[in-house]
Amino acid sequence: MPRYIVDRIAIGRYQDEVQHPSAIKAFVAEFISTLIFVFAGQGSGMAFTKLTDGGSSTPAGLVAAALAHGFGLFVAVSVGANISGGHVNPAVTFGAFVGGNITLLRGVFYIIAQLLGSVVACLLLFFSTGGLTTAGFALSAELSIWNAFVFEIVMTFGLVYTVYATAVDPKKGDIGTIAPIAIGFIVGANILAGGAFTGASMNPAVAFGPAVVSWDWANHWVYWAGPLVGGAIAGLIYELLFIGRTHEPLPASEY
Repeated sequence: MPRYIVDRIAIGRYQDEVQHPSAIKAFVAEFISTLIFVFAGQGSGMAFTKLTDGGSSTPAGLVAAALAHGFGLFVAVSVGANISGGHVNPAVTFGAFVGGNITLLRGVFYIIAQLLGSVVACLLLFFSTGGLTTAGFALSAELSIWNAFVFEIVMTFGLVYTVYATAVDPKKGDIGTIAPIAIGFIVGANILAGGAFTGASMNPAVAFGPAVVSWDWANHWVYWAGPLVGGAIAGLIYELLFIGRTHEPLPASEY
């Protein structure tokens, strides 16, 4: 890894990255944004299952999931962008970290906030629907676990690469204003491409909440390892090839 990338990666000071009022606001923003996103995405799947026989496994269910997640993520990123950067995803946070755009301490607390937001969203759905199950992610029968692992890597790579291109890149210019739309679109498109195979998580928090509430951990590691690897690769490639800067990392409010 080039030295300028290594030099940009930092642990951070606890007082600045965790205890500072702006950091606490950022953690709360990540919690709320993830709650909004997971509630909309999981809720749409539960509603479609209730209203139809085939549920989300049908073509119509897949389209509904893509739309709900795309719209939900657009809103979640938009409302958190000016406070925390609107990561809403541990893979995005990890990709930002390996590119030197967030410190380790702040990144860890972002991820904790995202996971808590997902769990609370699923608990709210469980209680408000009278005990309906929040469905966990599952692999298609014809897919091996390693196929699924690669699928999640590729889909998350596309997501985090889009985040870098539209939100992190200091040369983004006016395109930064449509970053939430672009990010929502790539998630919706990936769900259409991979939803029938892996569920198209691309986000460990999205998989974690339903797994906790339903207590179904089958192949759960795929939904962590795949997105984190894909996010890291996207962050490194974009930072090395297209940014290549040597100045200090961007503040959290700027990406």
